[in-house]
Amino acid sequence: MCPKPEDEGRTDHVEVCGPGMEAYRLALTEGTVSAPVPRCLLQLGLLRSLPDAPSTYVPVPPDVALFDMARPIERAILNQQHMLASMRVSVSRLETVYQEVQQQSAPVRLLLGESAISAALEKAVGSCRRELLTAQPGGGRDPELLAEAIDRDLALSARGVRQRTLYQHTVRSHGPTLAYIERITAAGAQVRTVDEIIDRLIVCDRSIAFIPGVQQRRTAALVIQDPGVIQYLLKYFEYLWEAAKPVRGKGPATGGGPEALTHETRRAVLELMVRGHTDEAIAARLGVSARTVSTHVKKAADLVGSRSRAQLGYLLARTGLLDDPEAMEALGPAGQTPRKASDRPSAD
Repeated sequence: MCPKPEDEGRTDHVEVCGPGMEAYRLALTEGTVSAPVPRCLLQLGLLRSLPDAPSTYVPVPPDVALFDMARPIERAILNQQHMLASMRVSVSRLETVYQEVQQQSAPVRLLLGESAISAALEKAVGSCRRELLTAQPGGGRDPELLAEAIDRDLALSARGVRQRTLYQHTVRSHGPTLAYIERITAAGAQVRTVDEIIDRLIVCDRSIAFIPGVQQRRTAALVIQDPGVIQYLLKYFEYLWEAAKPVRGKGPATGGGPEALTHETRRAVLELMVRGHTDEAIAARLGVSARTVSTHVKKAADLVGSRSRAQLGYLLARTGLLDDPEAMEALGPAGQTPRKASDRPSAD
């Protein structure tokens, strides 16, 4: 169908209508065709009027008509391509400047190597004036690292820097870490513990944060200065802080051995086991050894009379052991034989 009158002058999406096909065939057969002729043939350049007879039209070969109509379009495309190439060259000249400035003030930077990470942390923490927030996954810390940290953290407290630190419950049975906690809490710092911390986090003055990079955690770190990302990390920290339990120095260790679990962590071990995690995965998440996890899973199995992990999960749910503090205490500290399920009142 030919375009409507308001479409005159446009050649996009023009199709030859039935009358147009017949008129073009007639023009080819007779050599000419008289007006009126279908508009589609004129718009596509398939008919041209004779100079001395404007109402008489001669046919134009399709390839010639297409070449004639395509030439201005191709010329416009070529001009646009030249403009695009010129823009790319101009902008590429500024790329080096952009990269130099971004490296100096990028909102997220990647640090590689322990020495680079340590230097950046030392600079940021040393510059803290108001607040230092730390989330430290794993169990008790290396005594050498604690010895390096104690003077720095006491100096921060002396400058009036508010310090809040999150550990996992397992530090409550680690003597060197408890001794460190006793000293910094006496100086005004606050320490709490939770079952799980997803990963390490350090935030200085709510303006710069450090998290592990995608490579090995000891050799890669991300330095974040983007306000939106830092606000997100602060919300994560505050969520953990509200659920955490305070630690006040050298209280009595929970359990009887160096890796004995608190009741909260013991419950976390069993909850993760019920969800199908392996001993190794549970140990990594809770900061304890796989052997310790296995020991407490076995104690729970002995307590409820289970002969498999699947049966243990079912019996834990049936007896309500995970929700019963007295039942959890029935597991006893590390190294102690738990009381049998028959020795305590049934949860049913």
